[in-house]
Parts: sequence; structure tokens; C-alpha cells
Amino acid sequence: MATDPVSDEARDRQILDRLGSLRARDLPVRGGRTMAYVYDSGLAGVEELAAAAAERFAGVNGLDMTVFPSVVALENDITARAARLLGGDEHTAATFTSGGTESCLLAVLTAREHARRTRGVTRPELVVADTAHAAFHKAAALFGLSVVVVPVDPLTYRARAEDMAAAISDRTALVVASAPSYAHGVIDPVEEIAAAAARRGVLCHVDACIGGWYLGHLRLGPDAPRLPAFDLSTPGVTSLSVDLHKYAYTPKGASVLLFSDAELRRHGWFAHASWPGYPVVNATLQGSKPAGPLAAAWAVVERIGTDGYTRLSSRVHHAATALAQGIESIKGLRVLGRPDASLIAVAADGPGIDPFVVADEMRDAGWYLQPQPAFGGSPANLHLTVTAAVADERTVRQLLDALAVAVGAARERGPAEVDPALAAAARMLDPDALTPGEVSAALALAGVGDDGELPPRMAPVLAVLQVLPPELTKRLLPELVGRLYRAAGPRQGGPADVS
Repeated sequence: MATDPVSDEARDRQILDRLGSLRARDLPVRGGRTMAYVYDSGLAGVEELAAAAAERFAGVNGLDMTVFPSVVALENDITARAARLLGGDEHTAATFTSGGTESCLLAVLTAREHARRTRGVTRPELVVADTAHAAFHKAAALFGLSVVVVPVDPLTYRARAEDMAAAISDRTALVVASAPSYAHGVIDPVEEIAAAAARRGVLCHVDACIGGWYLGHLRLGPDAPRLPAFDLSTPGVTSLSVDLHKYAYTPKGASVLLFSDAELRRHGWFAHASWPGYPVVNATLQGSKPAGPLAAAWAVVERIGTDGYTRLSSRVHHAATALAQGIESIKGLRVLGRPDASLIAVAADGPGIDPFVVADEMRDAGWYLQPQPAFGGSPANLHLTVTAAVADERTVRQLLDALAVAVGAARERGPAEVDPALAAAARMLDPDALTPGEVSAALALAGVGDDGELPPRMAPVLAVLQVLPPELTKRLLPELVGRLYRAAGPRQGGPADVS
């Protein structure tokens, strides 16, 4: 039977309308008001170019470069640009990955195999500061490494090189430094940490996922601030990760993992020929690899170019500086540490102001500032990722004005309170032996019911999670998320099929 084109068009409209209605509940990804998770260049036409480039490569599979040599050409172009920017030389090797987490995973996997093959390490350790990204803990869990966590300086939030050096042992496979750390936007003393690792014959990875592209171009500008050494040109640095879907403003997911040489990179590759199918060589954790994100990233990087990124980075730098100074002038707020990059952590300055309540007030006003619970020497705070879309005087002023109003409203509302008796009872729970009833009770304490619906204000939820023991919070978070992602099947209020 012939297909009715009118019916197909109507069905397509219905499908797209459904997608539009789902997206309507999301925070905006353009305009600069969502200050975490998304990155907006503010440049006209870039998004359309990326979509067109991705469409041209929609059916291409990066699994086999002998069949799709275009993938190699694009990847070589984009990784060579990253290497030139971030201290690489003629020996530098690189891999294009799906994002920062995969880049970090591959860095750890490579180090584990390198330590096993070259030094005979069978019980490998990973040395990280307590501000290192969670991706490294994920890598250790997946690949069987023990994590040695080193507390950072409680005032600067930077790793202390002497403490990192003291944590290195004969079992250390990799030492990690951040440039910058996500939570506070400060650069660890990479030069000293890398030197300490090199003295012990240990690899050193720099996590520049969020800051590498920005910092690399920022230092090219005419009014560049003085930045500490952090890239591959720093002696002892053996690998570095940099995301393109952050400050290169490309679509997700796009990241580059740079190695000091190809011999090191090969330790993280997987090859298999002992089966009746095709010979397999994987440079990443993926088998089949979509080429759309690679093509989109290549197109955006070509479009903006070095001069464009240098201008964008300079604009972001000035906006972040103005925001940090403006925040310090708001009574009841303070900036944690002295940020080196475009990330700002904002804490309460004195009693009566709950950052989580401020976040709720800001969200009601159309801004998303990311809550960060207290940990170690870092108090509860709000994270701001400053992008080029925020980098104009008018938007900075709007944000500061909204923040001042939100602080006043939070002062009047008061902090989110947790019943001490209920919190004490929850702390008595054994995370490894929770019953379904205890899970429900603990989540109910945070205002989350069995239906998985989150309350309209998140401050009470975050306040509860913050006072619980870390292992209990770690146990409850998957339960919370699991209720959002319900079992397969149609959900009430949403058709399983739009026909």
C-alpha cells in the first residue's frame, strides 16, 4: 500500500510538537542564563552551521577509518589544533572522544596499563586532590584502581604540591592536577605536581576539560592575565584533556585527549583479532562512533578560528572579573578562593543566607546557578560558569541585580531547615542494607515521594542530602534518579506512540 504523504507530514509535525513540548520544561541552553552544563558563544549562525555539518555526517561510523577516511581527516585537523594551542610538539598524539568523562576515563585506563606493562604495578593507585572531578573516581571504580585523595588548601582550594608528592608511592599509576578545578575555578600548581610525579617515574594528567580551550586562547590576547604553567609544554605532564563542547562552543559531545607521545597513547587502545569477525581496534571506549559530533565540532572550530576564540576568551575574562567583584559587593555573599578562570563559587558571608535558597530565588527569576553542597573545607555555595553569552556589561549588571534581590529574599525566607531528630535517625541507617521502606523514608525526609516528582524548590532537598553521611547520600542519589527514570512503558500523561 502506498504511503500517504499528508499523513506522514502530519505525523512528523506531531512528533516534533511532542519534542517541543518536552523541551519547554527544560532550562534554556542559549542566552547565558543557565550558568552550568551549557555553553553559548552568543555568535549568530554557529548553531545552524553545526547542525548542518552534523547532518552531513549523520550516517558515518567512526569505528572503521579505512571505510570512512573522512573521520581521520577531521580528527587529525581538530586534534592538531588542540595540540598547537596546548603545548604539544611533533611527538604529541591525540584522541577525539565523546566528552570530558570519556577523556578522563581513557587517561586513567592508559596510565593503569602503562604502569602494569612498564613498571609491573598490579595494584595501581590514582592520586587526586579532593577537588578533582568525579570522573576520576568513576574511572577508578571501573578500572580497579585505588584512589588516594589529598585535601586541598582550605583557603585557596588549590592542591598543595608537597602533599600530592607525599601521596605518590610505588603503586601510583597516575597523578591528576586540575586546570582549573570545576568547583572553584582555580588552577592547581601543575608545574610542581608534574615534577614530583616525574621524579618517581609516574604519569601526570592535567584535567583541563573545562578550562583548556579558554585559558589557551586567553593567554594569546593583548591584555592576557598572567597564568601559571599547565599545558603539555610543562615538564612532567604526560596527558591533558580539553573539551570542545565547553569553551570551543561546539555541540556535545566533543573532547580531545592529548598525550605526550604515541607510544603512551597506545596503552589505552583496545585491539582484538581472535574471533571470526572483523579485526577490532578501538581508540576510545566506544565501538561504533557517531561522526556527527566530530563534524560539528570541526565546523565550529573552523568558523570561529583562533582570533575569534581569543576575542571570546578575553570577553569572558573581563565578564568573570566584573562578576566576581560585583558579587563581593553584595552584602551576605563572598567568592571562594581567587578564581583563575571563568568559574566562580559563591558562598554565604555570615549567618542568615542559605545559598540553596538563593539558587531557588534565582531560578524563579530566570537564572540557573548550580548548587554545590558543603564538602571538606568548602562551604555550601553556588557555581557560576561564565560564557561568552554573559560577557556584556548589560547582562552582567542584570545578573548582579537579580542576585542582590535573591539574597534579600533568601534573608527574609531564612535557611532551609532539617529536623535534627529525623536527620539523626537517617544517619543511623546502614547504606549497604537499606530496605525499600527505609529508602522511601529517607527520600521523603528530603521531600521526594514515591512518584519521583521533585519539589518545586530544591533547597530543602539539598539541605537534607548535605547533612547525611556521604555514604548514605551516595546510596540515595541513584534511588532518587532511578525514580525519575521509571521502568520501560508508557507514562501517564504521555503517549507511548504519537500516532
